[in-house]
Amino acid sequence: MRSTSTRTARRPEFLVTGLCFAVIVFDGYDLIVYGATVPALLQYKDWGLTPVQAGVIGSYALIGMLVGALIAGAVTDVVGRRKVMLAGVGWFSAAMIGCALAPDATWFGAFRLLAGIGLGGVMPTAVALTAEYSDPDRRSRNNALMFSGYAVGGILAAVLAMALLPELGFRFMYAMGAVPLLMLPLLLRYVPESLVFLVAKGRHEQAERTAARLGVPVPDAAPVPDADDSPRRKSGPAALLTGRHVVPALLFALTSFFGLLLVYGLNTWLPQIMRSAGYPLSSSLLFLLVMNLGAVIGSVLFGPLGDRYGMKPLTLLSFLAAAVSMALLSVATAAPLMYVLVAVAGFGTIGAQIMVLGYVATHFPVEIRATALGWTLGIGRFGAVTGPLFGGVLLASGVSTEWNFYAFALPAVLATAVVLLLPGRAAAPAPAEMEVRTA
Repeated sequence: MRSTSTRTARRPEFLVTGLCFAVIVFDGYDLIVYGATVPALLQYKDWGLTPVQAGVIGSYALIGMLVGALIAGAVTDVVGRRKVMLAGVGWFSAAMIGCALAPDATWFGAFRLLAGIGLGGVMPTAVALTAEYSDPDRRSRNNALMFSGYAVGGILAAVLAMALLPELGFRFMYAMGAVPLLMLPLLLRYVPESLVFLVAKGRHEQAERTAARLGVPVPDAAPVPDADDSPRRKSGPAALLTGRHVVPALLFALTSFFGLLLVYGLNTWLPQIMRSAGYPLSSSLLFLLVMNLGAVIGSVLFGPLGDRYGMKPLTLLSFLAAAVSMALLSVATAAPLMYVLVAVAGFGTIGAQIMVLGYVATHFPVEIRATALGWTLGIGRFGAVTGPLFGGVLLASGVSTEWNFYAFALPAVLATAVVLLLPGRAAAPAPAEMEVRTA
């Protein structure tokens, strides 16, 4: 009887985590497919792209993600997480069709920008929903499992590129990004709205129906301050950027800046860096696959430890692993050793960013969690925009392969230093969140 009750209680947790994982798989594919196709784009004579131009186009999607993440951080508090996620999936899938049909590089870049807006709105809402519907003792594990879908999408992009890119070309790779449109009916039916959001908006009947369908209790509304309470309670961006939350919010954003610079810089340029080092296209794409595989394995193995030891030491370990592995890649020559180091770098870059988002989700109270995640990802997107540009300039300058790796090791060192300044303990939970914990 006890085991049946436990399974019933965990059903919405597994449902939400699984659906968000599936969404993030396609999110990751749509982003990382650009790095997988950069060698083909540079060889496409009709467009005549240079490495610097390819770096600029690579940044377009990330500029869009900056806009999308900042919008999502504010809009979710008005319309809810579910609508933002569903709109984002439909938006970026349609934009990927535009990328596949683009007649020239200008239109291609424009559709990458539009795709980024949808992609940027999906990530923070997926993290926020996963965190809300997870048991507090499994929140870090579920977040790591869910967000590992990004790296799974990278693996999918690399595998399909190795198998299909030589024969079908880069346009087919972008057309595959429309597949999530087929998943929208499933998401419409099963993705639940945030119960905390529904209660906060006074939509109690809808909250009760959603809770009954999922088999979880309805959280209590946060207590309303008395008229004579001072200062007046704040919410959303006002609460995040004032008082005790402002310093952690700024440090998390800076950490995310360096983390996303590494993630998108390497996912965009690693295949081309390896090609410049003398590896054929298939082998250079294999390095991209191995990097994302390392992120998945590392996140699944180490993510659950955050619930036991805290997110700060794991985040610190991740960025330190990235710095060391990137430095060693500059001197390694044996292919097996290089694959191992690239896998460690995948955990230390993509995995580190997963840890950062899990850190944010466990640090801030539920009423500003979505805002904090949107802020962290939104400001961090400046690093994401910088990453492809940074790599493009490096490739165009003709520096040696060793200095390409040294250059990417530097942001990992800086991120490690910032993580040392982050708080080690989570903020006290809000009353509404404490009620959810009884589920």
